[in-house]
Amino acid sequence: MFLPHTDRERQEMLAVIGVKSIEELFTAIPEKYRFPDLKLPSGLTEMEAQEVLSDLASWNDNLQEMICFLGAGAYHHYVPAVVDAIIRRGEFLTAYTPYQAEVSQGTLQAIFDYQSLMTALTAMDVSNASHYDGATAVAEAVTMANAHFRGKRNKVILSPALHPHYRQTIRTYHANTGIEFVGDEPEADLQSHPQQLADHLDTNTALVIVQYPDFFGRIYDYTELAAKTHQAGALFAVSVNPIALGLLKAPGEFGADIVTGEGQPLGIPLSYGGPYLGIFTTKKEFVRKMAGRLVGETVDNRGQKAYVLTLTAREQHIRREKATSNICTNQGLMALAAAVYLSLVGKHGLRQVAELCYHKAHYAAQQISAIEGFSLWSSEPFFHEFVVRTPIPPAELNEKLLEYGIIGGYDLEKDYPSLKNHLMFAVTEMNSKEEIDYLVTTLAEVSHA
Repeated sequence: MFLPHTDRERQEMLAVIGVKSIEELFTAIPEKYRFPDLKLPSGLTEMEAQEVLSDLASWNDNLQEMICFLGAGAYHHYVPAVVDAIIRRGEFLTAYTPYQAEVSQGTLQAIFDYQSLMTALTAMDVSNASHYDGATAVAEAVTMANAHFRGKRNKVILSPALHPHYRQTIRTYHANTGIEFVGDEPEADLQSHPQQLADHLDTNTALVIVQYPDFFGRIYDYTELAAKTHQAGALFAVSVNPIALGLLKAPGEFGADIVTGEGQPLGIPLSYGGPYLGIFTTKKEFVRKMAGRLVGETVDNRGQKAYVLTLTAREQHIRREKATSNICTNQGLMALAAAVYLSLVGKHGLRQVAELCYHKAHYAAQQISAIEGFSLWSSEPFFHEFVVRTPIPPAELNEKLLEYGIIGGYDLEKDYPSLKNHLMFAVTEMNSKEEIDYLVTTLAEVSHA
């Protein structure tokens, strides 16, 4: 239970009704009955209470939600109930694009708040009003870099540890445009340090793109790579996990020019793959080349605070062949969900979520790697995903885990042929120690059956 009143407010209310303390309100009740010891259990967080109620509800039909350790870009995080309550309000749920600012102040303010939160999270100057998802956002980073250099530089360096779906989307967006993509060739060494990407830099390079943490969950300091990129005259883009930024240094602090990311972890459920949210922030000097729209705060003719579409390129709507990008809509409802989530958890709450993910994942990695036949693929620091070598094919292992009510990890061979018999697990704040221990004992049993 949350009581919003301060001690001072309580004293003021008591003074109005003529008593000195809350206890004095109950003097009419016999003393031995006033404050009985109810022997209530200790308080629970909303997430813990939800778990208890779900367990009770499952008794009705003997069904229970499966335990999930699958990540690879979409994550099972807790969504506070108030997020859904707010975004389902009619004025938000049914609202469309805010073309008429004078009748869209609520929607515009929500977008402005979202933008403010994204720039604070990434340590960048400006944020647009969002993209469709993380993949389209990083593809738009390539579009923006190409527009910035006006086609005079046509090489883009992609980290092989950038999400494979993101790299596919980038190539689909920019097929037949003359842009050359290097760095993520099939024979690329996945164990090499990202610093090796600097070997591809030359005067034709427009953009370098890395992921933070990378697709395999590893954490690298990109400060030196960003500096070398800038020395070559190119731009540096970082695709982020926003939850990780509650714990890690923001990309703007180590030289990023563009920061993109998948906003799904910020209060948006998995929902069978969407709708999700594309984050896009950049430096002020590049704002004119940024896709999408930008909401700004101003003052109207009566001196009242007002919100307007400050920047939205006319070409996106009309002169399409001259547009930097033809993205002229946004995931407004999902952006609102992310803004509500971040407003609720706050800076310290986001760090707490990130720390829970980090420590639980490291406990899981330690326990799994101790099972006979299993070992960690990388010794690099990681956030909440890690890769293990498995004694049997991952597809077979995952099939067996399902029989025990566990959704296993991500089979990496489909995207990286060199990683045959490698499985990537994701652990979030939603996974209890009991669930992790259950996964470990089940892995030990089914892998040697």
